[in-house]
Amino acid sequence: QVQLVESGGGLVQPGGSLRLSCAASGSISRINDMGWYRQAPGKQRELVASIISGGSTSYADSVKGRFTITRDNAKNSVSLQMNSLKPEDTAVYYCKAHLIEYGRSWYEAFWGQGTQVTVSS
Repeated sequence: QVQLVESGGGLVQPGGSLRLSCAASGSISRINDMGWYRQAPGKQRELVASIISGGSTSYADSVKGRFTITRDNAKNSVSLQMNSLKPEDTAVYYCKAHLIEYGRSWYEAFWGQGTQVTVSS
């Protein structure tokens, strides 16, 4: 059974930094893209950043220049370095991966349980 486990959330002051990590484990044959989403209270979940297996990345306009997504293919993990954090970055952050499980031939989306990031003075 595939699991995505996030870590690294917490409370930080405006202008501060946090690093989120997500590790995928289980019966994984191949991972295509991995990414981070976030959902603030009363808002829809939105894509923050994504990275494909070849290393190409994409970011939401609101985080460009402040957030950096990286990936370790050997460890099936993805990280999000968040700098210059703002109060509007406050949300639950979710890790997502499109992957193929052993014994199957199609990609499925798997989500982590979410980690809270709060930016406040």
